[in-house]
Amino acid sequence: MSETAAPLSPTQVLHQTLVGVGALLVGAVMAYGASFVSAEAGYAGVGPNALPWLVSAVLLLCGAWLIWEARSGGYRVMQKPSGGERADWRAVSWVVAGIVANAALITQIGFVLACSLCFALAVRGMRVAEGRGAGDARQTLIDGVTGLLIAAPVFWMFTKLLAINLPGVTSGGWI
Repeated sequence: MSETAAPLSPTQVLHQTLVGVGALLVGAVMAYGASFVSAEAGYAGVGPNALPWLVSAVLLLCGAWLIWEARSGGYRVMQKPSGGERADWRAVSWVVAGIVANAALITQIGFVLACSLCFALAVRGMRVAEGRGAGDARQTLIDGVTGLLIAAPVFWMFTKLLAINLPGVTSGGWI
């Protein structure tokens, strides 16, 4: 299936290049942060800095690839964007509120509850972005329980299986 796309305007090339530059910048910041993480080997010889370095490397590679794509004809076989012409700031506000609430409350109410709240608020934002409305109290409860069902096993796996400390509500560490 080959499609011949119309040549990109200079503005489109610039915007696509900026996406790649953004990925490069995020990768560079991640690499800078990873340089401060201990390299002491843990289980199976892998230290806590392995994943941050891997993510940094992949982001840098993707950023370079995106810039190359933008500069050599634009992103290939790109579908027409869905959604509105402008950002839906109400929807974005719900998602940002979820992230900020998670960051602000994780040490007070624990990982599971903070992540459940983040999930419920972010899902509300996605629903608003689709034009379906924010949802009623019943839907909010369903979203919160779904977030709980996702966050609880993640918390348990990190704290019990991987021995990584995450903020919990109880001293026993099961929630």
